Amino acid sequence: MDLKQVNSYLAGKNPQAARILKEKIQQACKKLAKFPNLGRRRDELIPSLRSFPVEDYLIFYFPLENGIEIARVVNGYRDLDAMFDVD
Repeated sequence: MDLKQVNSYLAGKNPQAARILKEKIQQACKKLAKFPNLGRRRDELIPSLRSFPVEDYLIFYFPLENGIEIARVVNGYRDLDAMFDVD
């Protein structure tokens, strides 16, 4: 699930909550771009992958030389091993 899907899902239930969450995720991404090592290492899923929580969601990203690359934004209650196809 990406940010657009998260936003669409929540907007159907509570548009104001969707806007607030989207803003929080965007602010977290800006912070992570400045401080890419802030998130938790998730090498057990994919080498170099990191995650950072925002409410019930996790931002998965890769640190880059000049920022980050967002891999996914997902609900933190999902089966992460299955989502990342970990054997």
